[in-house]
Amino acid sequence: MSVLPYLAAGWIFLAGCYGLATSRNLIHAVGCLSVCQSSTYVLLLAVGYRRGGTAPVFSDIAPGSRPVVDPVVQALALTDVVVGATVTALLLALVIQTAKRHGTVDPDELRELRG
Repeated sequence: MSVLPYLAAGWIFLAGCYGLATSRNLIHAVGCLSVCQSSTYVLLLAVGYRRGGTAPVFSDIAPGSRPVVDPVVQALALTDVVVGATVTALLLALVIQTAKRHGTVDPDELRELRG
């Protein structure tokens, strides 16, 4: 088993976190959050991968004759994609409303949000 997919997922996550921490624009921050979310896709696919595995469809082969990939992890990855797209759409809608109400998407210029 290779650690390369896990390292790739960690690197993608850290790149998204760096962009999120240094962002001076709310739209850029939402994009960086989406990059962080995409690291979970790589991680889930790395967890469910099996060398030489086939799709978990047993219509033409007997169960247990060949290794198959984990279908639960595939379902989780698909759910993760849907949740990520929904969260991104919601955050972009909030950014649009913030731009309409305050006239800026720079987080430092949003004075009403300071405590």
